[in-house]
Amino acid sequence: MADVPELDMTDLALLRDPSAAYVRAAGDSPVARLTGPGFAFWVVLRHAEGRAVLADPRLRTDEASYQRPDVPADCLPYMTTMSELNGAEHARLRRLVAPAFTPRQAERFRPRVERIVDALLDELPGSLSEDGTVDLLAHFARPLPMEVICELTGIPAADRPRWRAWGADVAAGHGAAFAEAIPGILEGAKAAVARARAEPGDDLISELARVQEEDGDRLSETELVTMVWQLVLAGQTPTNLIANSVAALHEHPDQLAALRADPALMPGAVEELMRWCGPQLLTIPRFTTEDVEIGGVTVPKGEPVTVAIPAANRDPRVFADPGRFDMRRDAAGQLGFAHGPHFCAGASLARVQTAVALGSLLRRFPGLALAGPPQRVPDPGTARLLSLPVTLGTAG
Repeated sequence: MADVPELDMTDLALLRDPSAAYVRAAGDSPVARLTGPGFAFWVVLRHAEGRAVLADPRLRTDEASYQRPDVPADCLPYMTTMSELNGAEHARLRRLVAPAFTPRQAERFRPRVERIVDALLDELPGSLSEDGTVDLLAHFARPLPMEVICELTGIPAADRPRWRAWGADVAAGHGAAFAEAIPGILEGAKAAVARARAEPGDDLISELARVQEEDGDRLSETELVTMVWQLVLAGQTPTNLIANSVAALHEHPDQLAALRADPALMPGAVEELMRWCGPQLLTIPRFTTEDVEIGGVTVPKGEPVTVAIPAANRDPRVFADPGRFDMRRDAAGQLGFAHGPHFCAGASLARVQTAVALGSLLRRFPGLALAGPPQRVPDPGTARLLSLPVTLGTAG
C-alpha cells in the first residue's frame, strides 16, 4: 500500500474540527487514508485531484451500498436516487430533470421562498425562551427547507406539519424515526405526483411531469416519486448551510457589517460561505472500476474514494489566502456542490434559498447576535450545529 498519511475518524481532534484536520493533511499529501472501525476510504485532499476524481468515469457510485435494511421492502424501489446512478442511466435522468433546476427557474421561485421566510421570521419572537434567546436552528433554519420543498412540490398546506416532522426525522439519516418517516413521505409523494398529472400547477413536480423529449421519453411514476424523495433528502442542505453561515458571519463581524451595509454582496457571500463553511465535508464515495492513479498514488480497483471538500476549498493553489473568510473574493470553483456528472442538481435552489434566508434575517433583525459560542456536532462527514441560540435585538 502507498505510503500516505492516515486520518482516524474516531480521533477527538478530527471530530472536534474535521475541516482543520483535512486541511492540515492536505499540506502533506494530495491523498490520505481515512479509517474507522472496520472500514477505510481513500480521501482526496486537494482541489485539482478532487475535481478530477469527481469527473472521472472510472470511479462510480455504488447503488447497492445505499440499500436500506431498515426501510420497508415496498419502499426500496424509491430509495435509489439519481445521485447513486451512473453512466447512461444517470445521464438520462439528469437530462430530463435539468430544465426544472436551472438558475432561471430558481429565480422564478424566489418570491415564494421569500413569503415562507417572512412567515417563519414572523414567528420567531413568539419562540423566545425565558432567558430571551431563541434557537435559530430549531425555529428557522431547520423548518425552512421542508416548507420550501412542500411549496415547490405542491404539498397542500394542511399536510405540511406532517412533512415538517418527517423532514426532521430524515435529517437524522438513520434510526427508527428515519425508517418510520419513509412510508409517509412516499405516500405523500405519490399523491403529489397524482395531483400534478391530473391538475398541473405552478410547482416543481408539475414541471417535471410535463417534460417529454422528442423521442417520447419522460419520467415514470416511480422516477417522479423518487425525485420527491430526493428533494426531501438533499433539500436538508440549506438547514446546515444557513445555520453555519449565521455563525460564520458573527464570528467575522467586519464581514457581517459589510453585508448588512450592502445587500448586493449577497450572491458572492453565499458562494464564499459554501467554500468556508459548507455542510458537506466528504463527497458520496465512489468506487474505482480499475486501478486509478490519484495524486501520484495508485488506488486499486474496487476501493472507495471520497473528496474532503474543506481541504479542496482551502487549497492555496486555487484560492489566494484560503484561510481568510472574504465575501468579496471570487469563490467560483468551490466544490461545496460537488463537480462533474453528479454536481448538485438543486444548487441554484439552495443558493436562492440561502440568500433569501440570510438577507431577510439580517434585515428584519439588525440587532441579531449570538447568545454564546455555537455548539458543533462532532461529525467527520457533515459540518452542523447542535443548536444556534441567538438574541433578536430590535426588529427592523
